[in-house]
Amino acid sequence: MLKTKSVSYHEDLIQFLKDPEHAAGYIEAILEEEDPEPELLRNALRKVIEAWKRCDRLSESTKQLHEKLDRILTESNATEIYTFVELLNSLGFQLAISPKETE
Repeated sequence: MLKTKSVSYHEDLIQFLKDPEHAAGYIEAILEEEDPEPELLRNALRKVIEAWKRCDRLSESTKQLHEKLDRILTESNATEIYTFVELLNSLGFQLAISPKETE
């Protein structure tokens, strides 16, 4: 019998999100959703945070900011963020997420 090693989707995604370009694209795709689901944004941010924790790329202040934003998104159902994205779209702009240039 042939045994194959199975890697879970979650683990593959976490590995993928360790790359700043991929993480940026992942968050940007969630923000571009036509019919946004606030829980998807919270979930995407949690996954990026988890990936970056695993590669020791997360400061304590960033963890605290994430906790604060997560509470805000929970309470407001992400209305502010999606309203902002919708306004930009109606003005003919789009929100782009990209990694900061490193010095």
